[in-house]
Amino acid sequence: MQINSPLLLIEINNLEFIFFVVDKITEERFQIIHIESIPIKGSLNEKISNQDTIFAKVKERIYLAENKFNLVFEEVILIIDDFNCSLINLSGFKKLNGSQLNKNDVTYILNFLKSKINEIENKKTILHIFNSKYILDNTILNNLPIGLFGNFYSQELSFFLINNNDYKNLDNFFIKCNLKVKKIISKSFVEGSIIVNDNLDCETFAKVKLGQDFSKILFFENAALKYVENFEFGTNIILNDISKIIGLDKTAVMNILTSPDFCDQKKKDDILDQKFFKSKNFRKIKKKLIFDIASARIEEMVEIIFSKNVNFSNFINKTKIPVFININEKFNVSCFEEDFISKFSKTSGSIVKVIKNNDSEKFCESALKIVQYGWKKEAVPILQEKKSIIGRIFHKIFS
Repeated sequence: MQINSPLLLIEINNLEFIFFVVDKITEERFQIIHIESIPIKGSLNEKISNQDTIFAKVKERIYLAENKFNLVFEEVILIIDDFNCSLINLSGFKKLNGSQLNKNDVTYILNFLKSKINEIENKKTILHIFNSKYILDNTILNNLPIGLFGNFYSQELSFFLINNNDYKNLDNFFIKCNLKVKKIISKSFVEGSIIVNDNLDCETFAKVKLGQDFSKILFFENAALKYVENFEFGTNIILNDISKIIGLDKTAVMNILTSPDFCDQKKKDDILDQKFFKSKNFRKIKKKLIFDIASARIEEMVEIIFSKNVNFSNFINKTKIPVFININEKFNVSCFEEDFISKFSKTSGSIVKVIKNNDSEKFCESALKIVQYGWKKEAVPILQEKKSIIGRIFHKIFS
């Protein structure tokens, strides 16, 4: 197998390490040639603190990949979930008094806001900086207005931060694997960039991701990541409630939910089939009871994520933005999916669309394009030859 430019990416989430070996086919196209995962639950620190167990497993997977393709990796790109990260939005301004906005004015604002972040969050490291808003004389603009005349210019930036110690621990962990960490990327950033790229006219939106045990909401405004919040609950709480109330284990409950006619509303008053029970435990239970349990729990989840989320409401209440919902594939129940859509739509007043999980190819390609070419609203892109004016300014300032 001929390999052109192999790259190693490792995703670290709350359930596992995922190893991707990706080959660069062209400037715009990448192909996954190897993928493998190690199931390791826990926080970021829990994952990398047990050096003896986890280090050996990670080192072994890297060695096997290198041996398989007869190569040695020197660098790794890390994609991390956001449980130990934070996002802060700050605005800076410059009085122009009728003069043109120039790059020195932008430099002043950026350096000022960066110094503020370093001052108030001195135990954290900046992973990403996003240009979320440009305002010239009370007019919101889509692009950096260098060269335009005005009296007052303000700029809002979003700083995505990771704890210093987490950053150093990650770096040290992979140094022991003989790998230099080339870049650490937020998984939320990558997921949001895919929505922007797939929906060319949609740069302001919310995405709700419902996992089995964890959920997440993220908000993009004008292609800039503005808000992320994680929740320690997922679709398993629906299964747990149903299981507890009707007295069946979760495997039996999933068998009921995925049975061919379960979502048929005409049969909601039907009694559950005896085959779902152990012979001694059969009881007459209507399907409607399961619908009612699930509906109540779904409503509670939606309220926590949207209605009672004061932080997020500050963003979404400004405008009725599209909401994309991603429900984990192991909870594939069409009528519950419809209930989620209905309740999210009612609560947010927005158009709600269910999206499937990103395939690995698209996920890796999006991450690598961010690393190689930067992102149009990221203020610190790692750029090669495709540098825009704003990219060159920010790269010079922060490198």
